Amino acid sequence: MQKPESIARASAAELRAMRERGESRTDWNRVRAMPQAEVERLADAEDGPLPEGWEDTVEVGLPRRKQDVHIRLDADVLDWFRAAGPGYQTRINTVLRAFVAARRGERRHA
Repeated sequence: MQKPESIARASAAELRAMRERGESRTDWNRVRAMPQAEVERLADAEDGPLPEGWEDTVEVGLPRRKQDVHIRLDADVLDWFRAAGPGYQTRINTVLRAFVAARRGERRHA
């Protein structure tokens, strides 16, 4: 499956140069003027509030190595994960990780 052509890739140096040339479409003055409470309200409206104790789930260090596998999933299950957009494989992995943690009796929030 081909990736959509709307994806743009740029290095940090390229992004910095674009910003210096004024090519950013972000209204940075508006962003800087926005109160923190409004930032948090918008984040909650978009993604939902963070669960209590979420900061306890932060893992510092290198991410675990992923392993390529072939797995057959019910079409409706796969459609549900894909409907949320890019990153569906990561979301499937997150759900599976939460299930494993629950079975092991581990306390996880995310």
